[in-house]
Amino acid sequence: MTTMKTALGLNNNTRLEKMIEIKDGYLSRQLSLKEARALLKDHIGTCTPDEFAYGEQQLKGSYTDEEITHRMDELLELFDDILIRAENTYPENHPLWVYMEEIKAGLAVIDEVDALLKAPHFIKNPWLGIYDKLAQWSRHLSRKQNQLYPALEKYGFDRPTQIMWTFDDKVRGLISESRRLLEAGKQAEFLALQPIMADAFRDLADKEQEVLLPTAYKLVSDNEFSHMSRGDHEIGFALITPTPFYGNATTNTNGINSTKTDLNSPASEQNFMSELVALLGKYNVATAPSAETELDVATGKLSLERINLLFKHMPVDLSYVDENELVKFYSDTKHRIFPRSANVIGREVRNCHPAKSVHLVEEIIEKFRSGEQDKAEFWINKPEAFIYILYTAVRDEQGNFKGVLEMMQDCTRIRSLEGSRTLLTWDDEVHGNASTSAADATGETEAVATVQETATEKKATTAANNDTITVKGITITGDTKLFDLFDQVPGLRQHMPKINSNFAMLNTAFGKIMAKKATIAKASDRFGMNQADLIKAIAQYIEANL
Repeated sequence: MTTMKTALGLNNNTRLEKMIEIKDGYLSRQLSLKEARALLKDHIGTCTPDEFAYGEQQLKGSYTDEEITHRMDELLELFDDILIRAENTYPENHPLWVYMEEIKAGLAVIDEVDALLKAPHFIKNPWLGIYDKLAQWSRHLSRKQNQLYPALEKYGFDRPTQIMWTFDDKVRGLISESRRLLEAGKQAEFLALQPIMADAFRDLADKEQEVLLPTAYKLVSDNEFSHMSRGDHEIGFALITPTPFYGNATTNTNGINSTKTDLNSPASEQNFMSELVALLGKYNVATAPSAETELDVATGKLSLERINLLFKHMPVDLSYVDENELVKFYSDTKHRIFPRSANVIGREVRNCHPAKSVHLVEEIIEKFRSGEQDKAEFWINKPEAFIYILYTAVRDEQGNFKGVLEMMQDCTRIRSLEGSRTLLTWDDEVHGNASTSAADATGETEAVATVQETATEKKATTAANNDTITVKGITITGDTKLFDLFDQVPGLRQHMPKINSNFAMLNTAFGKIMAKKATIAKASDRFGMNQADLIKAIAQYIEANL
């Protein structure tokens, strides 16, 4: 395995050892800030970002992650005027170039925060606009945590995972708390928190630009970045227009090369199946079955192609961690609640979680492994969504621990159901399709009548709705669901922020959940845009792109 030192091309052992020795002396309080800085200037002179990162990694055995986290600002102060500022110049559309574009856009929003803090009067709407933008920042952080950190870990550089993740969560938490205070009308508390949030945001941006990104550029190969770009697009971007894929080739987790393709295309799915078959052959699975070959499973026969399709269409998100605590699988569904990317495969599960929750992960695995527990439940209850999460111990027939299965489901609609439904009814409010139940012949006449009444009511509603446009065979009214439009019109979801910047939140995890039930009327009201203007803007996009 290529080490961090080798990949960075660091070969001056005397220089590196001296730098680490001085950092250690400073952190252990044997040297004052003034003494340590003087020694660095005498013996080191200047330090590159990758040298600083390597030195930080080498302190891992001497200081806990928590100690380094609390003293990171002191370390950066120690290297002030010694650490060379990185140019941060990367090829266009390169994943690190994208991070830089997002950082520039993010810092511009923080400048807006500073300007509003100086305003003579507090006005809520501009602040809501700022926090609609900052709601996107979680995608920037998610890509770092699910894409960039795993790539660095392959070279033994896991300090960003253990330390910077803490700073990520601090910024995410401050943005979330600020939004909560703003919407709750707690003006004084909200305003008091804004300088703290802005400082934390800028501080994290500096750490990314000064150390993380330039070190990653030297450490990770261009081919790996090309592969990373595909996963980045799955997670999404913050405050910028999605960029084209970077590079022309990718290397999958099994080492098989493939050409640049649309990840959602049939050709891409066929490539996946071919690669899976090749992988089975590599490990001597008998006859290396084709994607269509039926295999004996516990309760039937399924081909690899059908197994893959079943996982893609399950109404729940699944992830599997094996008995060695390595992530081995996740289901790639359109409705996925929280982001995943291929870089997570083969990663230690503790590195997939922020430091504050690692102890929970370890406790679950420990109790599952010992046989003390078999499941752990969690749920997230928010006004816009109810998310249920279940961890289940996986055991073989002899009871041996074989890992952990995570199941996650958006149960918002399920919790809203009342009464009973015994008749077949199509939940398609846009087109008004419905049918009757073959299971209850005695209720058929009543069901037909109900369907006819519903259709009549919808026609009446549509007729009464002046904000109605039909374009390319698609009728848009205030009752039209955004989710249905997104399914019918490729690229519309990504285009929505161009119609109104507030719509950027539709590309967040919870925003995607909201879009499933949000109508044009509700979206217009929620995001403060005239309904007729919104319908017209969507119609113009459909006319130009469908």
